[in-house]
Amino acid sequence: MKERSDKILKGLENQYYRATYKAMGYTTDDLKRPIIGIANSWSEVVPGSFNLRSVAQRVRDGIYRAGGTPVEFGVIGACDGMGQGHDGMHYILPSRELIASSIESMAQINLFDGLVLLGSCDKIVPGMLMAAARLDIPCIMLPGGPMDGGVCFDGRQSDQTSSAEAYGMYTAGKITKDTYTSLENLSCPACGSCSYLGTANTMCALSESLGMILPDGGIIPATSAARLAIGEHTGMQIMDLVEKDITARQVLTAGSIRNAIKVCLAISGSTNAVLHLTALAKELQLDMDVLKEFDTLSDTTPLLAKINPSSKYNVIDFYHDGGVYRVMKELGDKIENEMTVTGQTMNDNLKTHRYPYPITNRVIHPIDDPFGETGGVAVLKGNLAPDTGVTKPGAYDKSLRHFTGTAICFDREEDAEKAILDGKIHDGHVVVIRYEGPKGGPGMREMFKAMKFMYGRGLAKTTALITDGRFSGTNNGLFVGHISPEAAEGGPIAIIEDGDKIEINVDKKEINLLVSDEEIAKRLKAWQRPERKFTRGWLGLYSKIAASGSEGGVIDYSKLDKL
Repeated sequence: MKERSDKILKGLENQYYRATYKAMGYTTDDLKRPIIGIANSWSEVVPGSFNLRSVAQRVRDGIYRAGGTPVEFGVIGACDGMGQGHDGMHYILPSRELIASSIESMAQINLFDGLVLLGSCDKIVPGMLMAAARLDIPCIMLPGGPMDGGVCFDGRQSDQTSSAEAYGMYTAGKITKDTYTSLENLSCPACGSCSYLGTANTMCALSESLGMILPDGGIIPATSAARLAIGEHTGMQIMDLVEKDITARQVLTAGSIRNAIKVCLAISGSTNAVLHLTALAKELQLDMDVLKEFDTLSDTTPLLAKINPSSKYNVIDFYHDGGVYRVMKELGDKIENEMTVTGQTMNDNLKTHRYPYPITNRVIHPIDDPFGETGGVAVLKGNLAPDTGVTKPGAYDKSLRHFTGTAICFDREEDAEKAILDGKIHDGHVVVIRYEGPKGGPGMREMFKAMKFMYGRGLAKTTALITDGRFSGTNNGLFVGHISPEAAEGGPIAIIEDGDKIEINVDKKEINLLVSDEEIAKRLKAWQRPERKFTRGWLGLYSKIAASGSEGGVIDYSKLDKL
């Protein structure tokens, strides 16, 4: 089979390129083999990527063992946790576009024959999937695996988000300083992506259901020997994909995206998955309305798994109870039979899959005994969100599915957080945080801390929070994010006033401002667009060209013509 790299590595006239490789110690034999890029997001600032140096070595072993030559390069990757609650969060969602573009660039500059994508965290995984979709060459993904749970706190194994909840408890006088500070050393016992079902582990799980990761490879624990073993298997498998010319777009299809949506609904995954699957569909140039698919499929997809923040069980518990493949087996004929990176179809994979641990049914329920008849993620519309808003009913008390409260408004996340800690948020409030969308933020910041502080202060079952920003997968309590159009684009969320009544009705899939149409029109007419917060650098550019949250927060190329 003719490889992409033949164009620069075969023939007398291409000595220049071979000489360049040989400057780094590659041999003549190395350069006769298929060249396989390894995009590695390893760093010393992201726990989810910290073990990828050792995983990458096993991938390299597998590639060489199967007849290829591995060529590793670095990829940026931020930890969402490190960006929470300050200006760094403006960069998190936009970093997804940088990751996709950098991998695309390296693969095209060097004409790799195949690509292994090593990444674990919130924007790294979707950015890598987007790159695979653009390139349409043989690609396979492998994360670093989830973190072990920490010391028990508040009825479950702790994680780093427990510190934010605990701080809310401490400021409310519910726990001692010693209890609070003890979590610093005990909540994160090892590296790996966050132990709860946040965006990182959601996207790793969904990548399995997309068929882009070998079975169980999304959620094998970071500290397990099996994580290293699957690294070598992954390296060998990319060579099989190259040999058979199974490219990314043969795996990433409309059907596989629907499979991922169903799994997301069945496990009550992070609402950020809506953004990322929308972005992926756009990169694949599919005529597909992902939000509509979420809305429609949520009516027919039962809630089969409850994982922190929906329960006390973490992602490793989910893995032990059968993981992603168990959920897909339970969904049965709801799963579409698409090609996967095993070289077999999803149905073939499911037929031959064996669970490494005994099934307990504690985390995953069989389909004839679901946790709920409908999915754990819901899309809402109404006069407050004419395009859409997204919520996660699988992660909050059923009493909150219909909630009417009084608005208290903030134009930036930090102001809301201060008000919560100062005791200014009370039962019955709907906290409105706006001008935090893709353009207005810019970068669609997460309201992670605000929700955690409210939980810690005992407000999780008596208040709500709505925003044109987004939420971490660890958040619970009643929230609606991704409200579109966003405030910076003149969406109705911009004209809410303190004291207005807001109704959230999950069963009817509605979110409405209980103000007359005439009053809404009057306020919108008087509204004035604020100045952009960033005018230079990457954020200055992103704030000009970002699409709305309902369109995945991707780069809107039509806007480039207007710059």
